[in-house]
Amino acid sequence: MAGSRLPRQLFLQGVAAVFMFAFASLYTQIPALTYHYETQCLPTPAAWFAHHLPVWLHKLSVVATFLIEIAVPPLFFAPIRRLRLAAFYSQVLLQVLIIITGNYNFFNLMTLVLTTALLDDQHLAAEPGHGSRKKTATSWPKALLATLSLLLELAVYGLLAYGTVHYFGLEVDWQQRTIHSRTTFTFHQFSQWLKTLTLPTVWLGVASLVWELLSALWRWTQVRGWLRKLSAVVQLSLVGTATVALFLISLVPYSYVEPGTHGRLWTGAHRLFGAVEHLQLANSYGLFRRMTGLGGRPEVVLEGSYDGHHWTEIEFMYKPGNLSRPPPVVVPHQPRLDWQMWFAALGPHTHSPWFTSLVLRLLQGKEPVIRLVQSQVARYPFHKQPPTYVRAQRYKYWFSQPGEQGQWWRRQWVEEFFPSVSLGDPTLETLLRQFGLQEKSPPRTRSANSTLAQALHWTRSQLSPLEAPALLWGLLMAVGAVRFVQALLAPCSLRSSPLAPVSGEKRRPASQKDSGAASEQATAAPNPCSSSSRTTRRKK
Repeated sequence: MAGSRLPRQLFLQGVAAVFMFAFASLYTQIPALTYHYETQCLPTPAAWFAHHLPVWLHKLSVVATFLIEIAVPPLFFAPIRRLRLAAFYSQVLLQVLIIITGNYNFFNLMTLVLTTALLDDQHLAAEPGHGSRKKTATSWPKALLATLSLLLELAVYGLLAYGTVHYFGLEVDWQQRTIHSRTTFTFHQFSQWLKTLTLPTVWLGVASLVWELLSALWRWTQVRGWLRKLSAVVQLSLVGTATVALFLISLVPYSYVEPGTHGRLWTGAHRLFGAVEHLQLANSYGLFRRMTGLGGRPEVVLEGSYDGHHWTEIEFMYKPGNLSRPPPVVVPHQPRLDWQMWFAALGPHTHSPWFTSLVLRLLQGKEPVIRLVQSQVARYPFHKQPPTYVRAQRYKYWFSQPGEQGQWWRRQWVEEFFPSVSLGDPTLETLLRQFGLQEKSPPRTRSANSTLAQALHWTRSQLSPLEAPALLWGLLMAVGAVRFVQALLAPCSLRSSPLAPVSGEKRRPASQKDSGAASEQATAAPNPCSSSSRTTRRKK
Protein backbone atom coordinates (compact mmCIF):
# COMPACT_ATOMS: atom_id res chain seq x y z
CA MET A 1 0.00 0.00 0.00
CA ALA A 2 1.26 3.44 -0.85
CA GLY A 3 0.93 4.84 2.63
CA SER A 4 2.17 1.76 4.48
CA ARG A 5 5.58 3.29 5.16
CA LEU A 6 4.27 6.78 5.82
CA PRO A 7 3.64 6.62 9.58
CA ARG A 8 7.08 5.29 10.41
CA GLN A 9 9.03 7.48 8.00
CA LEU A 10 7.14 10.72 8.53
CA PHE A 11 6.44 10.71 12.23
CA LEU A 12 10.04 11.38 13.12
CA GLN A 13 10.16 14.27 10.67
CA GLY A 14 7.67 16.12 12.86
CA VAL A 15 9.59 15.58 16.09
CA ALA A 16 13.23 15.15 15.03
CA ALA A 17 13.81 18.89 15.27
CA VAL A 18 13.00 18.73 18.97
CA PHE A 19 15.67 16.09 19.48
CA MET A 20 18.36 18.27 17.99
CA PHE A 21 18.67 20.31 21.18
CA ALA A 22 16.65 18.23 23.63
CA PHE A 23 19.58 17.50 25.88
CA ALA A 24 22.11 20.03 24.57
CA SER A 25 21.44 22.37 27.49
CA LEU A 26 21.87 19.63 30.09
CA TYR A 27 25.55 20.20 30.57
CA THR A 28 26.61 23.81 30.27
CA GLN A 29 30.02 23.08 31.75
CA ILE A 30 32.40 20.30 30.88
CA PRO A 31 32.80 18.86 34.46
CA ALA A 32 29.00 18.54 34.87
CA LEU A 33 29.00 14.73 34.94
CA THR A 34 31.11 14.77 38.08
CA TYR A 35 27.88 15.97 39.78
CA HIS A 36 25.16 14.53 37.56
CA TYR A 37 25.19 10.88 38.60
CA GLU A 38 25.06 11.78 42.29
CA THR A 39 22.46 14.57 42.14
CA GLN A 40 19.95 13.23 39.60
CA CYS A 41 16.42 12.42 40.78
CA LEU A 42 16.70 8.66 41.20
CA PRO A 43 20.15 7.18 40.59
CA THR A 44 20.73 3.51 39.82
CA PRO A 45 23.46 1.28 41.29
CA ALA A 46 25.45 1.83 38.10
CA ALA A 47 25.40 5.58 38.80
CA TRP A 48 27.56 4.99 41.88
CA PHE A 49 30.22 3.31 39.76
CA ALA A 50 29.92 5.93 36.99
CA HIS A 51 30.34 8.70 39.57
CA HIS A 52 33.75 7.34 40.55
CA LEU A 53 35.12 7.21 37.00
CA PRO A 54 38.13 9.44 36.22
CA VAL A 55 37.37 13.12 35.66
CA TRP A 56 38.85 13.08 32.17
CA LEU A 57 36.38 10.36 31.20
CA HIS A 58 33.49 12.47 32.57
CA LYS A 59 34.64 15.36 30.40
CA LEU A 60 34.91 13.11 27.36
CA SER A 61 31.39 11.81 28.04
CA VAL A 62 30.04 15.35 27.92
CA VAL A 63 31.81 15.90 24.60
CA ALA A 64 30.14 12.74 23.29
CA THR A 65 26.77 14.04 24.55
CA PHE A 66 27.21 17.28 22.61
CA LEU A 67 28.23 15.33 19.52
CA ILE A 68 25.31 12.90 19.64
CA GLU A 69 22.63 15.42 20.58
CA ILE A 70 23.69 18.40 18.43
CA ALA A 71 25.82 17.27 15.49
CA VAL A 72 24.31 13.85 14.78
CA PRO A 73 20.53 14.60 14.62
CA PRO A 74 20.78 16.42 11.23
CA LEU A 75 21.83 13.04 9.85
CA PHE A 76 18.25 11.90 10.50
CA PHE A 77 17.49 13.60 7.19
CA ALA A 78 20.53 12.30 5.31
CA PRO A 79 19.81 10.73 1.89
CA ILE A 80 22.43 8.04 2.55
CA ARG A 81 21.02 5.04 4.40
CA ARG A 82 24.19 4.21 6.34
CA LEU A 83 24.35 7.75 7.75
CA ARG A 84 20.80 7.40 9.06
CA LEU A 85 21.68 4.06 10.63
CA ALA A 86 24.76 5.58 12.25
CA ALA A 87 22.59 8.37 13.66
CA PHE A 88 20.14 5.78 14.97
CA TYR A 89 22.73 3.65 16.75
CA SER A 90 24.44 6.69 18.26
CA GLN A 91 21.12 7.73 19.78
CA VAL A 92 20.53 4.19 21.00
CA LEU A 93 23.96 4.16 22.65
CA LEU A 94 23.29 7.40 24.52
CA GLN A 95 19.77 6.44 25.62
CA VAL A 96 20.86 3.01 26.83
CA LEU A 97 23.68 4.55 28.87
CA ILE A 98 21.21 7.01 30.41
CA ILE A 99 18.84 4.14 31.25
CA ILE A 100 21.66 2.21 32.91
CA THR A 101 22.81 5.11 35.06
CA GLY A 102 19.52 6.88 35.85
CA ASN A 103 15.83 6.16 36.45
CA TYR A 104 14.14 8.47 33.95
CA ASN A 105 11.11 6.17 33.67
CA PHE A 106 9.74 6.06 30.11
CA PHE A 107 11.50 9.15 28.68
CA ASN A 108 14.42 7.29 27.17
CA LEU A 109 12.21 4.41 26.01
CA MET A 110 10.02 6.92 24.14
CA THR A 111 13.12 8.32 22.47
CA LEU A 112 14.19 4.84 21.40
CA VAL A 113 10.75 4.14 19.97
CA LEU A 114 10.77 7.40 18.00
CA THR A 115 14.23 6.79 16.58
CA THR A 116 13.12 3.44 15.13
CA ALA A 117 11.58 5.57 12.37
CA LEU A 118 15.13 5.82 11.02
CA LEU A 119 15.14 2.09 10.26
CA ASP A 120 13.83 0.66 7.02
CA ASP A 121 12.24 -2.71 6.30
CA GLN A 122 15.47 -4.07 4.87
CA HIS A 123 17.38 -3.36 8.07
CA LEU A 124 14.62 -4.88 10.17
CA ALA A 125 14.53 -7.92 7.85
CA ALA A 126 10.81 -7.35 7.44
CA GLU A 127 10.84 -7.84 3.69
CA PRO A 128 11.44 -11.44 2.62
CA GLY A 129 14.18 -12.20 0.20
CA HIS A 130 16.64 -9.47 1.21
CA GLY A 131 18.92 -11.86 3.01
CA SER A 132 19.11 -14.36 0.15
CA ARG A 133 19.33 -11.88 -2.70
CA LYS A 134 22.26 -12.72 -4.95
CA LYS A 135 24.74 -10.11 -5.97
CA THR A 136 24.38 -9.13 -9.61
CA ALA A 137 26.52 -6.97 -11.85
CA THR A 138 25.51 -3.32 -11.62
CA SER A 139 25.69 -0.71 -14.33
CA TRP A 140 28.34 1.96 -14.23
CA PRO A 141 25.93 4.78 -13.23
CA LYS A 142 24.88 2.81 -10.14
CA ALA A 143 28.48 1.97 -9.34
CA LEU A 144 29.43 5.63 -9.68
CA LEU A 145 26.54 6.67 -7.43
CA ALA A 146 27.58 4.10 -4.82
CA THR A 147 31.15 5.38 -4.90
CA LEU A 148 30.03 8.99 -4.50
CA SER A 149 27.76 8.00 -1.62
CA LEU A 150 30.66 6.26 0.09
CA LEU A 151 32.90 9.30 -0.36
CA LEU A 152 30.19 11.60 1.00
CA GLU A 153 29.70 9.30 3.96
CA LEU A 154 33.41 9.29 4.76
CA ALA A 155 33.48 13.09 4.39
CA VAL A 156 30.67 13.44 6.94
CA TYR A 157 32.47 11.19 9.44
CA GLY A 158 35.67 13.13 8.89
CA LEU A 159 33.90 16.46 9.38
CA LEU A 160 32.33 15.25 12.63
CA ALA A 161 35.70 14.03 13.88
CA TYR A 162 37.46 17.26 12.94
CA GLY A 163 34.76 19.44 14.49
CA THR A 164 34.84 17.44 17.73
CA VAL A 165 38.62 17.66 18.02
CA HIS A 166 38.70 21.35 17.08
CA TYR A 167 35.83 22.72 19.17
CA PHE A 168 36.55 20.64 22.26
CA GLY A 169 40.33 20.72 22.09
CA LEU A 170 40.83 16.96 22.34
CA GLU A 171 44.42 16.02 23.14
CA VAL A 172 45.78 12.56 23.88
CA ASP A 173 48.22 12.33 26.80
CA TRP A 174 50.13 9.14 26.07
CA GLN A 175 52.10 9.26 29.28
CA GLN A 176 49.06 9.44 31.57
CA ARG A 177 46.89 7.48 29.13
CA THR A 178 44.14 10.08 29.21
CA ILE A 179 42.31 12.33 26.77
CA HIS A 180 42.14 16.00 27.72
CA SER A 181 39.22 18.11 26.53
CA ARG A 182 38.11 21.72 26.89
CA THR A 183 35.67 24.02 25.16
CA THR A 184 37.41 26.29 22.67
CA PHE A 185 34.35 28.48 22.05
CA THR A 186 32.58 31.06 24.19
CA PHE A 187 28.91 31.24 25.14
CA HIS A 188 28.50 34.22 22.77
CA GLN A 189 29.96 32.21 19.89
CA PHE A 190 27.63 29.34 20.70
CA SER A 191 24.63 31.72 20.69
CA GLN A 192 25.67 33.11 17.32
CA TRP A 193 26.02 29.58 15.99
CA LEU A 194 22.48 28.80 17.19
CA LYS A 195 21.16 31.93 15.53
CA THR A 196 22.81 30.92 12.26
CA LEU A 197 21.72 27.29 12.16
CA THR A 198 18.32 27.10 13.89
CA LEU A 199 16.27 28.46 11.00
CA PRO A 200 18.07 26.37 8.33
CA THR A 201 17.35 23.24 10.38
CA VAL A 202 13.67 24.17 10.24
CA TRP A 203 13.82 24.34 6.45
CA LEU A 204 15.72 21.06 6.44
CA GLY A 205 12.80 19.47 8.26
CA VAL A 206 10.34 21.06 5.84
CA ALA A 207 12.26 19.75 2.83
CA SER A 208 12.44 16.25 4.28
CA LEU A 209 8.73 16.31 5.09
CA VAL A 210 7.79 17.44 1.59
CA TRP A 211 10.02 14.74 0.06
CA GLU A 212 8.39 12.01 2.12
CA LEU A 213 4.91 13.25 1.25
CA LEU A 214 5.73 13.27 -2.46
CA SER A 215 7.28 9.80 -2.17
CA ALA A 216 4.15 8.50 -0.48
CA LEU A 217 2.01 10.11 -3.18
CA TRP A 218 4.10 8.45 -5.88
CA ARG A 219 3.71 5.04 -4.22
CA TRP A 220 -0.03 5.64 -4.11
CA THR A 221 -0.13 6.07 -7.89
CA GLN A 222 1.38 2.59 -8.25
CA VAL A 223 -1.43 0.89 -6.29
CA ARG A 224 -3.61 -1.47 -8.37
CA GLY A 225 -7.34 -1.81 -7.83
CA TRP A 226 -9.80 0.94 -7.01
CA LEU A 227 -10.64 -0.44 -3.55
CA ARG A 228 -7.01 -0.61 -2.44
CA LYS A 229 -6.38 2.77 -4.03
CA LEU A 230 -9.29 4.31 -2.10
CA SER A 231 -8.06 2.79 1.16
CA ALA A 232 -4.53 4.03 0.50
CA VAL A 233 -5.64 7.60 -0.27
CA VAL A 234 -7.69 7.74 2.93
CA GLN A 235 -4.73 6.53 4.95
CA LEU A 236 -2.37 8.92 3.18
CA SER A 237 -4.69 11.89 3.76
CA LEU A 238 -5.25 11.22 7.44
CA VAL A 239 -1.64 10.42 8.34
CA GLY A 240 -0.23 13.15 6.11
CA THR A 241 -2.51 15.82 7.60
CA ALA A 242 -1.72 14.73 11.15
CA THR A 243 2.02 14.70 10.40
CA VAL A 244 2.03 18.18 8.88
CA ALA A 245 0.02 19.53 11.81
CA LEU A 246 2.34 17.91 14.34
CA PHE A 247 5.38 19.26 12.51
CA LEU A 248 4.00 22.81 12.56
CA ILE A 249 3.13 22.54 16.24
CA SER A 250 6.58 21.20 17.16
CA LEU A 251 8.30 24.15 15.44
CA VAL A 252 7.10 26.54 18.16
CA PRO A 253 8.71 24.84 21.19
CA TYR A 254 11.72 23.94 19.04
CA SER A 255 12.32 27.61 18.26
CA TYR A 256 12.49 28.46 21.99
CA VAL A 257 16.16 27.57 21.78
CA GLU A 258 16.79 30.75 19.75
CA PRO A 259 14.50 33.76 20.38
CA GLY A 260 15.20 35.34 16.98
CA THR A 261 13.99 32.27 15.14
CA HIS A 262 10.96 32.03 17.42
CA GLY A 263 9.85 35.52 16.39
CA ARG A 264 10.32 34.80 12.67
CA LEU A 265 8.16 31.68 12.60
CA TRP A 266 4.99 31.65 10.53
CA THR A 267 2.13 33.13 12.56
CA GLY A 268 -0.08 30.19 11.56
CA ALA A 269 2.22 27.83 13.44
CA HIS A 270 1.92 30.00 16.55
CA ARG A 271 -1.89 30.07 16.30
CA LEU A 272 -2.09 26.30 15.79
CA PHE A 273 0.22 25.70 18.75
CA GLY A 274 -1.83 28.03 20.95
CA ALA A 275 -5.04 26.23 20.00
CA VAL A 276 -3.77 22.80 21.08
CA GLU A 277 -1.23 23.80 23.75
CA HIS A 278 -3.50 22.49 26.51
CA LEU A 279 -3.30 19.03 24.94
CA GLN A 280 0.52 19.03 25.31
CA LEU A 281 1.05 17.47 21.89
CA ALA A 282 4.48 19.08 21.60
CA ASN A 283 6.67 20.43 24.37
CA SER A 284 9.98 22.18 24.83
CA TYR A 285 11.42 19.36 26.85
CA GLY A 286 14.94 18.98 28.14
CA LEU A 287 15.26 17.58 31.62
CA PHE A 288 17.24 19.48 34.23
CA ARG A 289 18.84 22.14 32.08
CA ARG A 290 20.82 23.45 35.05
CA MET A 291 22.96 21.33 37.32
CA THR A 292 21.74 21.23 40.94
CA GLY A 293 23.29 19.93 44.12
CA LEU A 294 26.79 21.27 43.51
CA GLY A 295 27.38 21.37 47.28
CA GLY A 296 25.72 18.04 47.89
CA ARG A 297 22.44 16.40 46.97
CA PRO A 298 19.56 17.97 48.97
CA GLU A 299 17.16 15.39 50.40
CA VAL A 300 14.03 15.76 52.53
CA VAL A 301 13.62 13.06 55.20
CA LEU A 302 10.19 12.70 56.84
CA GLU A 303 10.02 11.67 60.49
CA GLY A 304 7.15 10.56 62.70
CA SER A 305 6.72 10.29 66.45
CA TYR A 306 4.13 9.34 69.07
CA ASP A 307 5.49 11.54 71.88
CA GLY A 308 7.38 14.30 70.08
CA HIS A 309 10.73 13.17 71.53
CA HIS A 310 11.57 9.85 69.85
CA TRP A 311 11.48 10.16 66.08
CA THR A 312 11.43 7.44 63.42
CA GLU A 313 12.38 8.12 59.82
CA ILE A 314 9.77 7.34 57.18
CA GLU A 315 11.64 5.65 54.37
CA PHE A 316 10.38 5.84 50.81
CA MET A 317 10.60 3.00 48.32
CA TYR A 318 12.87 4.65 45.77
CA LYS A 319 14.39 7.97 46.90
CA PRO A 320 17.64 7.99 48.90
CA GLY A 321 17.12 7.66 52.63
CA ASN A 322 18.75 4.68 54.32
CA LEU A 323 22.49 5.07 53.85
CA SER A 324 23.09 1.33 53.42
CA ARG A 325 20.32 0.71 50.89
CA PRO A 326 21.49 0.57 47.25
CA PRO A 327 19.78 2.83 44.71
CA PRO A 328 16.91 1.04 42.98
CA VAL A 329 16.17 0.31 39.32
CA VAL A 330 12.61 1.42 38.56
CA VAL A 331 12.59 1.91 34.76
CA PRO A 332 10.04 2.23 33.16
CA HIS A 333 8.00 3.09 36.28
CA GLN A 334 7.43 6.74 37.21
CA PRO A 335 7.29 7.04 41.04
CA ARG A 336 5.80 10.50 41.04
CA LEU A 337 5.93 11.10 44.81
CA ASP A 338 9.62 10.21 45.02
CA TRP A 339 10.33 12.51 42.07
CA GLN A 340 8.37 15.35 43.67
CA MET A 341 10.32 14.91 46.90
CA TRP A 342 13.49 15.60 44.89
CA PHE A 343 12.04 18.86 43.55
CA ALA A 344 10.71 19.85 46.99
CA ALA A 345 14.22 19.57 48.48
CA LEU A 346 15.51 22.27 46.10
CA GLY A 347 13.62 25.05 47.93
CA PRO A 348 11.46 25.80 50.99
CA HIS A 349 8.36 23.70 51.61
CA THR A 350 6.17 26.70 50.76
CA HIS A 351 7.25 26.26 47.12
CA SER A 352 5.65 22.80 47.21
CA PRO A 353 2.15 23.23 48.69
CA TRP A 354 1.37 19.57 48.13
CA PHE A 355 3.91 18.65 50.82
CA THR A 356 1.62 20.11 53.52
CA SER A 357 -1.20 17.91 52.21
CA LEU A 358 1.13 14.89 52.33
CA VAL A 359 1.90 15.58 56.00
CA LEU A 360 -1.82 15.86 56.74
CA ARG A 361 -2.62 12.52 55.10
CA LEU A 362 0.19 10.78 56.98
CA LEU A 363 -1.16 12.16 60.26
CA GLN A 364 -4.60 10.87 59.29
CA GLY A 365 -3.18 7.46 58.32
CA LYS A 366 -4.72 7.43 54.83
CA GLU A 367 -3.82 4.06 53.31
CA PRO A 368 -3.81 5.18 49.62
CA VAL A 369 -1.20 7.83 50.52
CA ILE A 370 0.78 5.39 52.65
CA ARG A 371 0.98 3.02 49.68
CA LEU A 372 2.67 5.79 47.70
CA VAL A 373 5.38 5.75 50.36
CA GLN A 374 5.50 1.96 50.79
CA SER A 375 3.53 -0.40 48.56
CA GLN A 376 3.72 -3.03 51.30
CA VAL A 377 2.00 -1.32 54.22
CA ALA A 378 3.75 -3.61 56.74
CA ARG A 379 7.06 -1.88 55.92
CA TYR A 380 5.62 1.49 56.87
CA PRO A 381 6.79 2.18 60.45
CA PHE A 382 3.41 3.56 61.51
CA HIS A 383 1.14 1.02 59.81
CA LYS A 384 -0.55 -0.01 63.08
CA GLN A 385 -1.29 3.51 64.28
CA PRO A 386 -0.74 6.87 62.56
CA PRO A 387 1.98 9.06 64.08
CA THR A 388 0.94 11.82 66.45
CA TYR A 389 3.60 14.18 65.15
CA VAL A 390 5.26 14.54 61.74
CA ARG A 391 8.20 16.71 60.75
CA ALA A 392 10.78 16.87 57.94
CA GLN A 393 14.53 17.46 57.93
CA ARG A 394 16.75 18.57 55.07
CA TYR A 395 20.04 16.71 54.53
CA LYS A 396 22.86 16.84 52.03
CA TYR A 397 23.65 13.44 50.52
CA TRP A 398 26.81 12.27 48.75
CA PHE A 399 27.79 8.93 47.26
CA SER A 400 30.02 6.95 49.58
CA GLN A 401 33.68 6.40 48.76
CA PRO A 402 34.82 3.06 47.29
CA GLY A 403 36.51 2.07 50.56
CA GLU A 404 33.36 2.39 52.71
CA GLN A 405 31.93 -1.10 53.13
CA GLY A 406 28.15 -1.53 53.19
CA GLN A 407 27.45 2.16 52.63
CA TRP A 408 26.04 3.64 49.43
CA TRP A 409 25.51 7.13 50.80
CA ARG A 410 26.84 9.55 53.40
CA ARG A 411 24.89 12.55 54.59
CA GLN A 412 24.97 15.70 56.70
CA TRP A 413 22.08 17.45 58.43
CA VAL A 414 21.39 20.95 57.09
CA GLU A 415 18.19 22.36 58.61
CA GLU A 416 14.61 21.69 59.53
CA PHE A 417 12.51 21.55 56.37
CA PHE A 418 9.00 21.30 57.87
CA PRO A 419 8.13 22.01 61.53
CA SER A 420 6.74 19.39 63.88
CA VAL A 421 2.93 19.40 63.59
CA SER A 422 -0.01 17.27 64.69
CA LEU A 423 -3.69 17.14 63.76
CA GLY A 424 -5.33 20.41 64.77
CA ASP A 425 -2.00 22.18 65.14
CA PRO A 426 -2.40 25.93 64.40
CA THR A 427 0.70 25.91 62.17
CA LEU A 428 -0.71 23.07 60.08
CA GLU A 429 -4.16 24.66 59.87
CA THR A 430 -2.64 27.97 58.78
CA LEU A 431 -0.67 26.31 56.00
CA LEU A 432 -3.71 24.33 54.82
CA ARG A 433 -5.80 27.49 54.76
CA GLN A 434 -3.02 29.42 52.99
CA PHE A 435 -2.77 26.86 50.20
CA GLY A 436 -6.51 26.20 49.98
CA LEU A 437 -6.13 22.58 51.07
CA GLN A 438 -8.72 22.49 53.85
CA GLU A 439 -11.41 19.84 53.55
CA LYS A 440 -14.55 21.84 52.90
CA SER A 441 -16.96 18.90 52.71
CA PRO A 442 -16.75 15.16 53.40
CA PRO A 443 -15.79 13.05 50.38
CA ARG A 444 -18.64 11.63 48.38
CA THR A 445 -19.26 7.97 49.09
CA ARG A 446 -19.03 5.75 46.04
CA SER A 447 -21.04 2.63 45.56
CA ALA A 448 -18.96 -0.54 45.44
CA ASN A 449 -21.82 -2.85 44.54
CA SER A 450 -21.28 -2.81 40.78
CA THR A 451 -19.48 -5.70 39.14
CA LEU A 452 -16.89 -3.42 37.59
CA ALA A 453 -16.07 -1.77 40.93
CA GLN A 454 -15.71 -5.13 42.61
CA ALA A 455 -13.51 -6.46 39.81
CA LEU A 456 -11.26 -3.40 39.97
CA HIS A 457 -11.05 -3.62 43.76
CA TRP A 458 -10.12 -7.32 43.57
CA THR A 459 -7.49 -6.65 40.88
CA ARG A 460 -5.97 -3.85 42.92
CA SER A 461 -5.87 -5.96 46.07
CA GLN A 462 -4.07 -8.74 44.19
CA LEU A 463 -1.52 -6.45 42.54
CA SER A 464 -0.90 -4.01 45.39
CA PRO A 465 1.77 -6.19 47.09
CA LEU A 466 3.81 -6.06 43.87
CA GLU A 467 6.12 -3.14 43.27
CA ALA A 468 5.34 -1.24 40.09
CA PRO A 469 8.68 -1.92 38.32
CA ALA A 470 8.31 -5.69 38.80
CA LEU A 471 4.74 -5.56 37.49
CA LEU A 472 5.67 -3.52 34.41
CA TRP A 473 8.68 -5.69 33.57
CA GLY A 474 6.52 -8.79 34.02
CA LEU A 475 3.99 -7.46 31.51
CA LEU A 476 6.74 -6.49 29.05
CA MET A 477 8.38 -9.90 29.32
CA ALA A 478 5.03 -11.63 28.82
CA VAL A 479 4.41 -9.63 25.64
CA GLY A 480 7.94 -10.40 24.46
CA ALA A 481 7.46 -14.12 25.10
CA VAL A 482 4.21 -14.13 23.13
CA ARG A 483 5.85 -12.36 20.20
CA PHE A 484 8.80 -14.74 20.31
CA VAL A 485 6.53 -17.78 20.17
CA GLN A 486 4.58 -16.21 17.30
CA ALA A 487 7.81 -15.63 15.41
CA LEU A 488 8.81 -19.26 15.91
CA LEU A 489 5.45 -20.60 14.75
CA ALA A 490 5.04 -18.21 11.80
CA PRO A 491 7.33 -20.10 9.35
CA CYS A 492 5.59 -23.37 10.16
CA SER A 493 2.14 -21.90 9.62
CA LEU A 494 3.20 -20.40 6.30
CA ARG A 495 4.72 -23.63 5.00
CA SER A 496 1.80 -25.76 6.18
CA SER A 497 -0.81 -23.44 4.68
CA PRO A 498 -2.55 -24.86 1.58
CA LEU A 499 -2.38 -21.39 0.04
CA ALA A 500 1.39 -21.13 0.43
CA PRO A 501 3.10 -20.83 -2.95
CA VAL A 502 5.25 -23.73 -4.07
CA SER A 503 8.77 -22.98 -5.23
CA GLY A 504 8.78 -22.55 -8.96
CA GLU A 505 4.99 -22.25 -9.06
CA LYS A 506 5.00 -18.81 -10.68
CA ARG A 507 7.23 -19.88 -13.51
CA ARG A 508 5.54 -21.21 -16.60
CA PRO A 509 7.15 -24.51 -17.71
CA ALA A 510 8.51 -24.78 -21.24
CA SER A 511 6.82 -28.14 -21.68
CA GLN A 512 4.35 -30.36 -19.89
CA LYS A 513 7.10 -32.87 -19.14
CA ASP A 514 9.17 -30.24 -17.32
CA SER A 515 6.02 -29.18 -15.47
CA GLY A 516 5.43 -32.70 -14.24
CA ALA A 517 9.02 -33.05 -13.09
CA ALA A 518 8.88 -29.79 -11.21
CA SER A 519 5.61 -30.81 -9.59
CA GLU A 520 7.03 -34.15 -8.44
CA GLN A 521 10.12 -32.43 -7.05
CA ALA A 522 7.98 -29.96 -5.10
CA THR A 523 5.86 -32.82 -3.77
CA ALA A 524 8.88 -34.76 -2.62
CA ALA A 525 10.35 -31.80 -0.73
CA PRO A 526 10.19 -32.48 3.03
CA ASN A 527 8.31 -30.09 5.31
CA PRO A 528 9.60 -30.07 8.87
CA CYS A 529 6.55 -28.28 10.24
CA SER A 530 3.65 -30.33 8.94
CA SER A 531 3.19 -33.59 7.10
CA SER A 532 -0.23 -32.61 5.82
CA SER A 533 1.24 -30.10 3.39
CA ARG A 534 2.60 -32.94 1.30
CA THR A 535 -0.89 -34.29 0.78
CA THR A 536 -2.19 -30.87 -0.12
CA ARG A 537 0.47 -30.28 -2.73
CA ARG A 538 0.06 -33.81 -4.10
CA LYS A 539 -3.65 -33.16 -4.69
CA LYS A 540 -2.73 -30.10 -6.75
